[in-house]
Amino acid sequence: MRRTAVADARNGTSAPFGRLMTAMITPFKEDGAVDFERAAELARNLVASGNDGLIVTGTTGEGPTLTEDEKLELYRVTKRAVGEASIIAGTGNYNTAESIHLTREAEKCGVDGALLVVPYYNNPPQEGLYRHFKAIASATSLPCILYNVPPRSPRNLDAATLKRLAEIDNVVGVKEASGKLEQFNAVISAVPDGFLVYSGNDSDTHTIMSLGGYGVISVSAHLVAGRTKRMIELLAAGRTAEAAAIHLELLPLVEALFWQPNPMPVRAALNELGFRVGTPRLPLIDLTDAEKERLRAVLARYEFDPYLSKQPVGAESR
Repeated sequence: MRRTAVADARNGTSAPFGRLMTAMITPFKEDGAVDFERAAELARNLVASGNDGLIVTGTTGEGPTLTEDEKLELYRVTKRAVGEASIIAGTGNYNTAESIHLTREAEKCGVDGALLVVPYYNNPPQEGLYRHFKAIASATSLPCILYNVPPRSPRNLDAATLKRLAEIDNVVGVKEASGKLEQFNAVISAVPDGFLVYSGNDSDTHTIMSLGGYGVISVSAHLVAGRTKRMIELLAAGRTAEAAAIHLELLPLVEALFWQPNPMPVRAALNELGFRVGTPRLPLIDLTDAEKERLRAVLARYEFDPYLSKQPVGAESR
């Protein structure tokens, strides 16, 4: 099935994943344990709100502070929860052998693909990046999306390297989160038809899709998947001016979700809107009271997806 999906993506008949995917947070209980029941509920709500798929245990899911057992159980429970929607497992890190192992274990859990981040901390050269990603992709039948995020990794995945990697059958896309227009242009110009270029930042979705990108791996779609989906549909139809109006409407919210390191603000926003997901694991921390008040002021300006409260908790008392 996955090999067929990969082939279909390459010949343009379909894609293994949809245009709107959310990088899902990992709910925690008060004692810091993973709340698997809440994770399944959140996954169902996100798909019901318009998401085509979810990234589980990525950056937003605080993958670096989860154990392997926690990650594998999250893959199982979210996949059971969403049925036909895509679950993409964040299995990459800076250790190639560990990334291969986790990707293989994730495949056994029934996930639909793997997200492989550019190795951080050890700062490999471009040839090292190529060999790292090739080794992981060669060890699995899962479709793989690469993740270029220079703000969190010291090394940019150059367009020339990505072009080489796109020749590997099951390397089907990239999450492009450099935030740089010249990188967007280079990537979209370099990759073959059918290769999925996702915006890795909500603020860049309009630009990347206008240039020919495929969709977005979102954070703000925890809250406004419906509006984000509409923007994507308009962009896919070439109606860029109408899409720009939604982009500008959502931009203050998107910016608020990155005032502090992701996923601290979006986790606080979900808590404020009545869907309790706990506080981050160290070294991330909860927002301060002043930061939460500032966030509430932005949240009060928006209508959110149906599973969330209409306004921030406690807004009526102010």
